[in-house]
Amino acid sequence: MPSRRTVLAATAGVAATLALGGTAHADDKKLRSLISRMTLEEKVGQLFVMRVYGHSATAPDQADIDANLKEIGVRTAAELIAKYRVGGIIYFAWAHNTRDPHQIADLSNGIQKASLDLPRGLPVLVSTDQEHGIVARVGKPATLFPGAMAIGASGSRADARTLGRIAGKELRALGIRQDYAPVADVNVNPANPVIGVRSFGSDPAAVSRLVAAEVAGFQRSSVAATAKHFPGHGDTAVDSHYGFPVITHTRAQWDELDAPPFRAAIEAGIDSIMTAHIMVPALDDSGDPATLSRPILTGILREELGYDGVVVTDALGMEGVRTKYGDDRVPVLALKAGVDQLLNPPNLDVAWNAVLTAVRDGELTEARLDESILRVLRLKAKLGLFGDPYVGHRAVDRTVGAPAHLAAADRIADRTTTLLVNEGGLLPLSPADVARLLVVGADPASPSGTTGPPTGVLATALTELGFTATPLSTGTAPSAATIARAVAAAGDADAIVVGTYNVTATSAQKTLVAQLLATGKPVVAVATRNPYDVAHLPAVRAYLASYSWTDVELRAAARVIAGAVAPSGRLPVPVQRADDPARVLYPVGHGLSYPA
Repeated sequence: MPSRRTVLAATAGVAATLALGGTAHADDKKLRSLISRMTLEEKVGQLFVMRVYGHSATAPDQADIDANLKEIGVRTAAELIAKYRVGGIIYFAWAHNTRDPHQIADLSNGIQKASLDLPRGLPVLVSTDQEHGIVARVGKPATLFPGAMAIGASGSRADARTLGRIAGKELRALGIRQDYAPVADVNVNPANPVIGVRSFGSDPAAVSRLVAAEVAGFQRSSVAATAKHFPGHGDTAVDSHYGFPVITHTRAQWDELDAPPFRAAIEAGIDSIMTAHIMVPALDDSGDPATLSRPILTGILREELGYDGVVVTDALGMEGVRTKYGDDRVPVLALKAGVDQLLNPPNLDVAWNAVLTAVRDGELTEARLDESILRVLRLKAKLGLFGDPYVGHRAVDRTVGAPAHLAAADRIADRTTTLLVNEGGLLPLSPADVARLLVVGADPASPSGTTGPPTGVLATALTELGFTATPLSTGTAPSAATIARAVAAAGDADAIVVGTYNVTATSAQKTLVAQLLATGKPVVAVATRNPYDVAHLPAVRAYLASYSWTDVELRAAARVIAGAVAPSGRLPVPVQRADDPARVLYPVGHGLSYPA
């Protein structure tokens, strides 16, 4: 790893004199001088945050080289930086960027070296989506925490701060300095297909408190937090990855429901805010997505809310931002709207050249680019990247997945599990009474770093608590043969634990549960994603919500089932009746516990 002296030499001149971690605008004069020396091509590059395949900046596997050549026209991250001078790189597990902690640290170091070795080389802002819960790009052995809605069920600002602080320390040790979290959307639509449990809940005040606390935790660890998705993605039945959502809130409703968490994030000193590819006619009636809306990003976010930090787009390959304009127009219009960072365009060459052409043709001024570059460089200076962007294996070993961090995640998870139904005091179960458990469940694809199928994780956790638990995966849409196999397996069990996943009125999971209930064996159900499942399965006598199927939350659910921990979570969203959605079955704040 290059020494600190090497880093300072690589950023000799203006950049090398920048103070570490100073106030946001303390180094503006030096930064402006640095910007004045950049070529137009270098300036354009600083605005982009791009994906790249591979575990190494210079020597990825051949399959990743092939993917890079096909999608980006370069072989490696180093070539990407040399060709386009990108200011940021985003890590994904599917791009093979996050195999293990030492590899991630080495990739981060390789990226920084590739950039700093260039003439007028600048440090790179490495980012990722590490929301925890169902969205985590860095997996085990890193510490994985419950997701936002689970934290909403605990309602603890201290837990949100602890999550941010520990997660931030681990990301920083890996060279990742910008996290696209927390989600600041208020999930008021149970049918929301893209936010859901990624939100802290449906109460704007509660969401605001937890957003501000998590922001404070991340940024105390010198990792830039990112509140998303402005102006609020919580009330939509369309996923902006695949369609163009329209939010029909009035301006008064937006002020009451959607705006508070973003206001709270700004008051907490949030470093970056991510835009949403949604249309909000009450805020801008042009038909443009918020990402491309000057009235929303400049008029409301900058001028009304007074935000002067970094604004980053959501990924520009998502359908929500591509329905009205071509990929050559989207980045230009985003910059005209007030964006600073252009995230992961589908075709970097098209996007990069479109911005370059827009400046040369006079549609964008170089001064406009300079405004955004100044904000990006301010953030890099604040995070200390001009002083020393490199990380070391010793810090990784000391920090990532530290025993104290893992223990904190388990303690936090214990405060999130919510007991929705417990007729006749079925829970807790005792190995003395029901020694043999059958654990069946949907087993959706696991988030990054989980140790295996959820039924296996839950069965292992219950076995460690004294039961003999046997897992049987039944899928999200079990066939008649699969259901019959589960019913047959139940004959050897004293009780059954069922993991449900996004149950609907027509879901085959309802048939599975009904036939398991018909065996006469006690059935305990765990909603492993949305807590709304319980409305579709009213005959179940004991129902828990874990808000995710990740290890940390399933282990906590097992402790509640066994009585090792008393449930204390409270619903952060209402659950409506399945037969009459206008009526509430379980209100916000509902949650049972065990007798003392």
